[in-house]
Amino acid sequence: MPVARPSPESHARPRHWRAATVATLFAAVLAGCGGSGGGSDAPAAAPPPGGPVQPPPPPPPPPPPAPPAPTSQADAVRLADQASFGATEALVSSIRSQGPSAWVAAQMALRTSSYTSGMGGEIHQYTGSGEFCTGRGANCWRDYYSTEPLVWDFYRNAIGQPDQLRQRVAFALQQIVVVNSLEVSGNYGFRNYHNVLLREAFGNYRQVLKKVILSPVMGDFLNNANNDKDAPNENFARELLQLFSIGTCELNSDGTLRGGACTATYDNDTVRAYAYALTGWTYPAGGATSYGCWPTGANCRYYGGANDGDMVPVARYHDTTARPLLNGHSLAANHTASSALETVLDSVITHPNTAPFIGKQLIQHLVSSNPTPAYVGRVAAAFTSGRYQTFGSGQRGDLAATVAAVLLDAEARGDSVGRNAGKLREPVQLFTGVLRGMNGASDGEALSWWWGETMRQHVFRPPSVFNFYPPDYPVAGTSLVGPTFGIHNANTALSRLNFLTYLLDWGGTPADRSGVPNPQGTVVNLNAFTADATDAGVLVDRISMLALGRTLPTAARNEVVRATAWWTSGNDAANWRVNRVKTAAFLVYGSPHYQIQR
Repeated sequence: MPVARPSPESHARPRHWRAATVATLFAAVLAGCGGSGGGSDAPAAAPPPGGPVQPPPPPPPPPPPAPPAPTSQADAVRLADQASFGATEALVSSIRSQGPSAWVAAQMALRTSSYTSGMGGEIHQYTGSGEFCTGRGANCWRDYYSTEPLVWDFYRNAIGQPDQLRQRVAFALQQIVVVNSLEVSGNYGFRNYHNVLLREAFGNYRQVLKKVILSPVMGDFLNNANNDKDAPNENFARELLQLFSIGTCELNSDGTLRGGACTATYDNDTVRAYAYALTGWTYPAGGATSYGCWPTGANCRYYGGANDGDMVPVARYHDTTARPLLNGHSLAANHTASSALETVLDSVITHPNTAPFIGKQLIQHLVSSNPTPAYVGRVAAAFTSGRYQTFGSGQRGDLAATVAAVLLDAEARGDSVGRNAGKLREPVQLFTGVLRGMNGASDGEALSWWWGETMRQHVFRPPSVFNFYPPDYPVAGTSLVGPTFGIHNANTALSRLNFLTYLLDWGGTPADRSGVPNPQGTVVNLNAFTADATDAGVLVDRISMLALGRTLPTAARNEVVRATAWWTSGNDAANWRVNRVKTAAFLVYGSPHYQIQR
């Protein structure tokens, strides 16, 4: 349930800094947007007559390679924004000491996050009378059917676990190969699905697609479970092509339209061929109902069991006709469901569109909404070759190589940012970025039905297979796209500031008011910053360097320092230091400089 919002009377601290300064401060902030070793040169002495010839001395060793250029604060914060759920002072220090490439490699070696909360598959094994939740308490639907327990794990991990890059890539993947809990129920099935994305984040995209095809959650979401050769449902086949692999228009290797206009990559006959190819898969064994399983010979609905709960083939429902597929691949007559699956995967992973289509979306989720074609081309080359610098296995579709190419490319690194670079920070990244930066914690309850719904990004509940927003959403009045602007409007813009007020002024949600198991609440801890509060300028610069990687532009900085310095021992003897931290954090994290991730 949503946490009740505190009444104005229960938070009657002075708001002079809010009322008197916010309008002018944000006007000011918006205005600011726009040699070798010492060997001797003397000749060697001649050997004595008749004496042994001495070998020449060995050459000096080559000089060591030059150390990598030091990583700036700005570039370290930039990488933290792209590859984590938000900069912390410790994280930025780690990136600067290791350098981007070594840090990325170290992150890829970590795997500490997983989804563990929620209940099991009993809902799909119930053979009693009446409703499963009868007599099981008020939280039965939440714990067994919904994805809310995964939300708790998601935010605990995103804020507190060290494998930040794995989590960010899995979050990007879950917004490409989308399932949602609006149309499918069963917490344990979603737990399997999203643990696979965490595990395969640096694996191979072919394996990701294989697990997606075999997932019974996806099978129910897009109607491919128990898909019958006599009347194949085309829903999953269409989205496999349109959204999960090749896209709708033929592309050059740099993601631009081949020939300058959209030429369709497939037609409905192609979709139908893929639908036939993917018939004959049913749920894993383990489900049961009081009325038996349907259709005959198939398994009852169940999302668990061995091998991540993958669906299993049932020959009687698989079409064995010879059929052409894309990219020179085809199915021979009398093939099996399992062999057809492998051919389907080969046909899309080798298709020339898949590398730029998926590579560009990974850039958009991690780095920039409008990457240049050259950037997309370099990432697509890493996807195709399976290698980038020292990253990757050499197999097409290698995600370690692809992600490294996304993050270490010249357009992603350095202090000079192109005019069209960057992206609007997603609501989820706003939540986690402020909480991580301000040493906070969250169990996720307040970030789902309350703030997640308010800002239209309730994790695990995208409204459709097209995610929360489309990758090509246009930015009004420009030739640019801004995917996250698809859920941004006047109300959600104000909600971003209200969220900061909730965290900093209302105190967030204390643990004892959170209704989840092992509650943490949603709170910040400002103690580490109060030591710098004596000097408002020092405090503002410290928070700016953490949040932005640089100080605010002069005019904006002057206004934020002035507002922060309003708090003194004279107007709040007990709390002036912490109120200075709250003011500075509100104005820096609320500024367009932070909301637009550059």
